[in-house]
Amino acid sequence: MGSIAKKGMQQYMLQLQKHPLRTKAMTAGFLSAVSDIVAQKLSGIQKIQLKRLLLKVIFGCAYLGPFGHFFHMLLDRLFKGKKDTTTVAKKVVLEQLTSSPCNNLLFMLYFGLVIEGRPWIHVKSKIKKEYPSVQYAAWTFWPVVGWINHLYVPLQFRVIFQSVIACFWGIFLNLRARTMTIKKS
Repeated sequence: MGSIAKKGMQQYMLQLQKHPLRTKAMTAGFLSAVSDIVAQKLSGIQKIQLKRLLLKVIFGCAYLGPFGHFFHMLLDRLFKGKKDTTTVAKKVVLEQLTSSPCNNLLFMLYFGLVIEGRPWIHVKSKIKKEYPSVQYAAWTFWPVVGWINHLYVPLQFRVIFQSVIACFWGIFLNLRARTMTIKKS
């Protein structure tokens, strides 16, 4: 069994080296699926909603993986130098002031408009009401993740590390979105 896992990891590392963007996109898609399956089960959905699951995979593959890939490369270009605390702090601050608010807003838009198929007026109202608390929660959680990511994780693994943590964050966002839907019903 150990050799199968070892060979799988070696193959994954090879794909990450040969095709970094594709591998990160597929990893983000896979972890989005895991996140959504867990969130669906925790929220009491008996039969997995395949359309919703597929839409979450598309979001991970088409947006989360590629965005993270290019964003982390950009941060490393903007803040060249050692992995000193000042450089790491600059990366974390920029990440929290730019990509964090955008990613959370985009997720809420995508979830409401595409996944739930709600009209714009309802999605807009929900975002107006819930976005500040979601973003506040993100700012209490993600800076620590960003600090660890930028200080200890090599560039080629940062999106993967972030995607694993985002799997749990996605469960939180899904359950939050589901809770708000149930309260309105």
